[in-house]
Amino acid sequence: MALKSTIYKANLSVADIDHGYYADHALTLARHPSETDERMMIRLAALALQAHRLQTVCQGDGTLAFGAGLSDPDEPDVWLRDFTGQTRLWIEVGQPEDKPLAKACNKADAVVVYAFHHAAEVWWRGIENKLTRLDRLEVWRMPTEASQALAALAERSMQLQATIQEGALMLSNGRQTVTIEPVRWK
Repeated sequence: MALKSTIYKANLSVADIDHGYYADHALTLARHPSETDERMMIRLAALALQAHRLQTVCQGDGTLAFGAGLSDPDEPDVWLRDFTGQTRLWIEVGQPEDKPLAKACNKADAVVVYAFHHAAEVWWRGIENKLTRLDRLEVWRMPTEASQALAALAERSMQLQATIQEGALMLSNGRQTVTIEPVRWK
């Protein structure tokens, strides 16, 4: 019998000072049986870092949500769609292959990858040249210590505050705060 995804609920308050975006998001995350707490929380951090696009790209008239992720390799980890259904933002976390990223760039206005894990540098050295022609693509590196610290914030029901200032994300559950300063690779 196949294992089912575990459902997590998160109330995320985003205060993006860099982009003047302030909003609350009630989110449901389906954690695939093979997904770690670290990866799930990177998805949540990626959503927080890009939530401002709901306003800046869609003028507030769109949907920002988690995709099927590991359950469906043809769907993003997080997406933003406007009211017409057009995918405006496609977010992947981890170390995806170049061909799916090229497909994503054809399906969405912008594609953002958040690489994490200690092997991210090895992945980047092997794939960097293959991604240079993808002008809709941004690649960010989430520092390993910070991404591992995010896993400690994972709970089945979460109340989180995300503050983005000067490119850094501070994610807090009221007891612990994790600061992440993503590094742009592309």
